[in-house]
Amino acid sequence: MADHERRTDRRLESTILDLLDRRGPGATICPSDAARAVYAADGDGWRGLMEPVRRAARRLAAAGEVEITQRGRPVDPDRARGPIRIRRTP
Repeated sequence: MADHERRTDRRLESTILDLLDRRGPGATICPSDAARAVYAADGDGWRGLMEPVRRAARRLAAAGEVEITQRGRPVDPDRARGPIRIRRTP
């Protein structure tokens, strides 16, 4: 993995945690919230970060920092298909 990719991965992870911390206990974010915050540019360029954000969320879930939900219920991050939300682990 290139240094640039590692920096982006770390930035995505910290952005996810920062967004969740700002929203408060029990709040969730959409992966697109983190993608938009990291991309921080006009246009649709943030869409290219959607899968990297999902991977970052899976790493954070494996570390016990967050959980991934669908329809308000925790799901196995490796099996989640379709829209997900991310929240701090209770």
